[in-house]
Amino acid sequence: MITSKTKQQPEVLEAVVIRFVGDSGDGMQLTGTQFTDTSAMFGNDVATFPNYPSEIRAPQGSLYGVSGFQVHIGSVAISTPGDSVDLLVAMNPAGLKTNLMAVKPGHTIIVDTDAFTKKNLVKAQYESNPLEDGSLENYRVIEVAMSSLTKESLKEVEGLDNKSITRSKNMFALGMVYWMYDRSTEHTIEFFNKKFKSKPHIIEANTKVLKAGYYFAETLELIPNTYSISPAKMAAGTYRIVMGNTATAWGFLAAAEKSGLELFLGSYPITPATDILHELVKHKHFGVKAFQAEDEIAGITSSIGAAFAGDLAITTTSGPGLALKGEALGLAMMIELPLVVVNVQRGGPSTGLPTKTEQSDLLQAMYGRNGESPVIVIAASTPANCFDYAFLASKLALEHMTPVILLTDGYIANGSAPWKIKKVADMPEIKNHVIKEATENWHPYDRDEDSLARNWAIPGTPGLEHRVGGLEKDRVSGNVSYVPENHEYMTKIRSEKIKRVQNYIPDLEPEFAKKGDLLVIGWGGTYGSLHSAVKEMNDVGYDKVGLAHFNYINPLPKNTEFLIKSFKKVVVCELNSGQFANVLRMNFSGIEFLQHNKIQGLPFGNTELTEKFKQLVK
Repeated sequence: MITSKTKQQPEVLEAVVIRFVGDSGDGMQLTGTQFTDTSAMFGNDVATFPNYPSEIRAPQGSLYGVSGFQVHIGSVAISTPGDSVDLLVAMNPAGLKTNLMAVKPGHTIIVDTDAFTKKNLVKAQYESNPLEDGSLENYRVIEVAMSSLTKESLKEVEGLDNKSITRSKNMFALGMVYWMYDRSTEHTIEFFNKKFKSKPHIIEANTKVLKAGYYFAETLELIPNTYSISPAKMAAGTYRIVMGNTATAWGFLAAAEKSGLELFLGSYPITPATDILHELVKHKHFGVKAFQAEDEIAGITSSIGAAFAGDLAITTTSGPGLALKGEALGLAMMIELPLVVVNVQRGGPSTGLPTKTEQSDLLQAMYGRNGESPVIVIAASTPANCFDYAFLASKLALEHMTPVILLTDGYIANGSAPWKIKKVADMPEIKNHVIKEATENWHPYDRDEDSLARNWAIPGTPGLEHRVGGLEKDRVSGNVSYVPENHEYMTKIRSEKIKRVQNYIPDLEPEFAKKGDLLVIGWGGTYGSLHSAVKEMNDVGYDKVGLAHFNYINPLPKNTEFLIKSFKKVVVCELNSGQFANVLRMNFSGIEFLQHNKIQGLPFGNTELTEKFKQLVK
């Protein structure tokens, strides 16, 4: 008979990194999300990293079919999902094999022994059973027959088939982890009651298995005590956990309300951008018009039509889709209409790695159109500030009458973090160039003296009839013009308009050292990794290492050159072969830009960065 251990005081930890791995059908994303939400409700700072295969349902037990979810929780500020793992929950041999290298020696692995069959070991390319051959002796391995225990706990629940019973084992694992880290099961049980309110037998089953795992962990001698992570100290306010794609959608909602315009989204579903479409479809009550187009070209051209008609128009995509949108994006630039194109970057080229992250679309965003076609390019850098940069992309598009490309990536789009809820009333004003009525000398390409933004005449307004199109136009009337000098003038004025955006964006503020030995440069979704690594460098005495992280890429902030020249060495870190480094070289000749690049579909690790930076400082 198994009896409960005497309850001890939890061991207090500052932070912990947990990774759940298994087959695509094992529910690892749901398991990780529930642990994340529960920890956030407790008050911990969190960062997550979902990592799943591109196949809808990869072959069970295969190495490339492993789905994982990593979460980093702490009582301190958390900026990355973490490098080394403190606890690995492996639901099958393939999950163990592909993730073992991430586990710190001496730390804990929980495995479902029922999954370690001869057939599954062969699929995972094991020559012997790692639970028996001594290869895991450097770790604390907790062997649990999860599948069997799940079936046992559900033997009295009616209305469940074998498939439903087996799929519940992820809740057994979650219950164990809840006990280990002193978490309550209440939030997850509440989730069951809401999600499955029309299926009471599913609520009963998941609740029973969750509690079974919780109380089973309480009996294990291999888990001598629980661990506690205190709430993090955060700025006062109301927070919620938000994914990057969701935050992006909400940023557009806020911009539409602030600008007084209706929001239109024309989009074709593509991984990993589709969730923005899914989220905005929910908000018709805010006047959102969401159109799921038949292809990428229809997505952007419908948005151009909406912009012509006076809406805040956006379109969303990922790398291959941005290539297809290139011609129409050039049209929007030529007409000088406000449009936001969101590109959630993924591994490429071609179909590439649809569910993995990369920063390889920067040069496409900058130059991937025929002719001289400059547009504003900005990048979000965290799941939470996807909200801010969606709002700012809208503001820039409307106030400068030009397309804006907003770059995010799969890492921050699918990742989640605490977000302090904002009031629209406290956000910056968004102006526009809509002409309400005709004046005697009105022309469609009259420009604002400072920003060079043209007038925005809405179709149907009496006296404001005009033509637009992809052919070159007269500098004033907007009529088609083939005059050579006029084309050169219009090309230069469109370029100058983008350059003048520098006057409306903030200077770049470096973090840590303002001048010194090494400036680490990054952009977009690498912020968390770079911030964490540079902070660690400063904490151990490298106080002349600074971080300059770019959100505004075209144009660059005015003080960029001054900041770069304040350091002896500069290294540009990117998840590509060096695209931003080349952009900087084109803008600032005579400066040596060193590079640190990674193209593996994975974010930077803290250890690899600090080792590189220490080499450069030496």
